[in-house]
Amino acid sequence: MPELSRRRALTATAALATAAGAGALVQTLNAPAASASGQSRRPEQSGHEEHGRHSPAPFDEVYKGRRIQGRPASGGAHQHHGGGYAVFVDDVELHVMRNADGSWISVVSHYDPVPTPRAAARAAVDELQGAALLPFPAI
Repeated sequence: MPELSRRRALTATAALATAAGAGALVQTLNAPAASASGQSRRPEQSGHEEHGRHSPAPFDEVYKGRRIQGRPASGGAHQHHGGGYAVFVDDVELHVMRNADGSWISVVSHYDPVPTPRAAARAAVDELQGAALLPFPAI
């Protein structure tokens, strides 16, 4: 058996990474087809259209002692990022953005995408741990 050289180890690693990436790509390409056929519809989505996508249903609830709200945006500086949807924690706007895959992120939990704006608000409350949400400055 030939000795394992650095070149062969790197080649094998690159081949495995390519195969894993191809598998993830195939899975990602199959996901929109499943949702287009109606197999995976999120319960919080309503029939409202916003740029060809479904706009989430409005919500207003108290989560861990904090009031979280979400509703279609009626203007504002950051409307284009959130796809026309605004989220508030204790009446302070939580800047949210919709990703290309339909997931949502916020300025508080930017690296943890969630499926809905309600989940983004809850994740922000969890991350804040009782601290006040400061307004996001308009640039």
